[in-house]
Amino acid sequence: MYVIKMSPFQWHPVIYEVFVDLEPKVIDEVCTGSYRQLFHPEQLITGKEDAAITMPVATTPLARNCLALDSICKRADQCTGLQGFFVFHSFGRGTGSGFTSLLMERLSVDYGKKSKLEFSIYPAPQVSTAVVEPYNSILTTHTTLEHSDCAFMVDNEAIYDICRRNIDIERPTYTNLNRLISQIVSSITASLRFDGVLNVDLTC
Repeated sequence: MYVIKMSPFQWHPVIYEVFVDLEPKVIDEVCTGSYRQLFHPEQLITGKEDAAITMPVATTPLARNCLALDSICKRADQCTGLQGFFVFHSFGRGTGSGFTSLLMERLSVDYGKKSKLEFSIYPAPQVSTAVVEPYNSILTTHTTLEHSDCAFMVDNEAIYDICRRNIDIERPTYTNLNRLISQIVSSITASLRFDGVLNVDLTC
């Protein structure tokens, strides 16, 4: 979520993060990794079971019980002027598809007037790791369509090609891909973070 917070001198944007996964493996790596001191444990939320990489499993009551709304509500209550939410997720896996669909639906109900910007990673056949990814993508696209104010789609294969052809990285890592995506996010949010005659609020 992104907010405008009041300092003694001026308003400035502040980001509050919540990381969610229905199985603990990936977030456990964050908790024990070199960036563990950047995040409070309440920001890192995991389930006890895997979503089995499928959207239907991720939309069961198990996922609902794991829903991170309590953590999001706590951070929203801390905001002087909540502007909206950034939602980062993949379309091909269980948490990114099914759980995110539920989450965005709840955000629409609880924070209907706040903008929701969606940054999505679309799977590609050439770099796919699961046969169910196309099905998850179709179901998630249909479900999240009415709950997103603006969606930025990143094609998995295309971003690999950009790294290879434009940046001369023969074997891109997740770090390379994430840094490239972060440049997209940085450019999109520049008008929110910097003052200027041509810059506008994302919620206008």
